[in-house]
Amino acid sequence: MNNKRPSSRKPSSKHSQSGGKPRPKKGPPHRHERELDEDRPVWLYGRHAVAAALKNPERKIHRLVATLNAAQWLKDQGIEATPDDLKPDAIDGMLPPGSVHQGLAAYMDELPRARLKETCQPVEGEKRPVIVLDQVTDVHNIGAIFRTAAAFNARAIIVQERRTPPLSGALAKAAAGAVDIVPCVQAVNIARSLEALKEMGYFCAGLAGEADTLVADMPKDKPVALVMGAEGAGLRELVGQTCDMLVRIPIAAEMESLNVSNAAAIALYETGR
Repeated sequence: MNNKRPSSRKPSSKHSQSGGKPRPKKGPPHRHERELDEDRPVWLYGRHAVAAALKNPERKIHRLVATLNAAQWLKDQGIEATPDDLKPDAIDGMLPPGSVHQGLAAYMDELPRARLKETCQPVEGEKRPVIVLDQVTDVHNIGAIFRTAAAFNARAIIVQERRTPPLSGALAKAAAGAVDIVPCVQAVNIARSLEALKEMGYFCAGLAGEADTLVADMPKDKPVALVMGAEGAGLRELVGQTCDMLVRIPIAAEMESLNVSNAAAIALYETGR
């Protein structure tokens, strides 16, 4: 995430304060979305990720495996489930190398596709924000942003379909269950999705390190869509131009940038102040 200090140059969408390394209702897809296979099972692992998925009635579970300790933990959480009793090394063999499963894993269908129009439509009297990730691809950053979005009651997260990792595995574990709390809209075209959000009444604020306006000065009279770009490149030019305004987080001169998940937390906090 490139969170550069302000300079004398004109604010540019190519500089961002955010970044990382290089689906609840049925119905016709929004014009900026593409159909996905919603029946392809995926592995979720880690206690909080699996527990949240087990509580979600939209999940279809094909297999649940747990150690004795993890099975008891599920009971302590009030979750009624009957997992297959396996040793930790047996669970290791079912998952990608290095997966930290904490003795619990589930093979289940992906969540139904979230539609932009239905998911992000503001409710009268509410100003819940939306987060838009422009080519952010690091699973740990995205997972942390899901956790932050859940903590600050964000309405949804919008990601670019072709460049975003699956909402399973390491990403779901990093999110600690938040992928089953915060809807994720997978959009084909981010700039067009911003236009759709504007039509719904959102103010689209792109985080850019060289912006003149501070993040604290975002409007408070309408819901905000926070647009975060990838590290290095920042917001793509068209995405930045589509935003209503570019804003920055003021930081000490000694530090050039903030991690995208940290930037998202600060910006989300500001939307609710």
